[in-house]
Amino acid sequence: HGEDLGSLLAAIKTARKQWLIPGVALVAFFIWGESIIIWYMMGSYGIHLKKRICFLFSSVGFFFSCITPSASGGQPMQIYYMKKEKISIPVSTVILMIVTITYKAVLVVIGVLICFLGGDFLRGYLGDYMWVFYLGVGLNVFCVTFMMILVFAPGLAKWIMVKGLKIIEHVRILKPKKARLEKLEASMDQYHATAAFWASHKRIILNVFIITFVQRCILFTVTYWVYRALGLHEYGILTVTILQAVISVSVDMLPLPGGMGISETLYMVMFVPVFGPLLLPSMLLSRGISYYGQMLISALMTCVAHLTIGRKNEEIQRM
Repeated sequence: HGEDLGSLLAAIKTARKQWLIPGVALVAFFIWGESIIIWYMMGSYGIHLKKRICFLFSSVGFFFSCITPSASGGQPMQIYYMKKEKISIPVSTVILMIVTITYKAVLVVIGVLICFLGGDFLRGYLGDYMWVFYLGVGLNVFCVTFMMILVFAPGLAKWIMVKGLKIIEHVRILKPKKARLEKLEASMDQYHATAAFWASHKRIILNVFIITFVQRCILFTVTYWVYRALGLHEYGILTVTILQAVISVSVDMLPLPGGMGISETLYMVMFVPVFGPLLLPSMLLSRGISYYGQMLISALMTCVAHLTIGRKNEEIQRM
């Protein structure tokens, strides 16, 4: 708003395409990375799927995560499409829960490392917005801790959930229903299954964490490729990648679809010394590739998933 669109588009047009192509390719690789994790963990259950099917599962998750607050819509839709491929809900739930825990754990590790090793460095870029970063780290730590309690202390988790439900019913936010309580207690069985898998497949969990770490870091480098596309070269890939990682850690748990608004605000604050007068064009290119590019690719693959997944099973049932 309030910017000269002509000069803005002119600056974007000057970007060298050969540097933008790796950024787009890495977004596709980011989606593919989760599909490899799903394929790998399905194999541990003796479920042998084609990698392209897992890529469709991954795309569905990213698309619905992009368009729903706190990425809440991704996993339910993945479970829906996995069910169409005759994958049981308990198995898909355990796999996706582990994917979520490792995904959040990677952000926690990155955030904590930056807090302890780069606090002064970061303060020079974030200034008065440091509280947003600390809030993001805190929310991610809370989320991972809570999920760990659900997995490894199911008795405590069940007590917390039941007690919380009773308090909500007591203050009349919800009407008391016995069926709701029974459903809540039954859902806790999924966490028992996750704990059992975690205990008996430690090497797999470690491998998933490593793949996820690489997957996340690859997406963070998109801003560097934009930086080079605009003809800049003073800052190295490590600095630019760390700054982009800080934005992701800060906004990941905020209840906004794709972190809209706050992601752009932090970018326009942090990258001032990096991009200078090319700050706004760089933000549009970086955000366009890493978020909207990801959403477009995953949307197209979601359409493919809707048209192909489960079709063979439906045809067999008709016969």
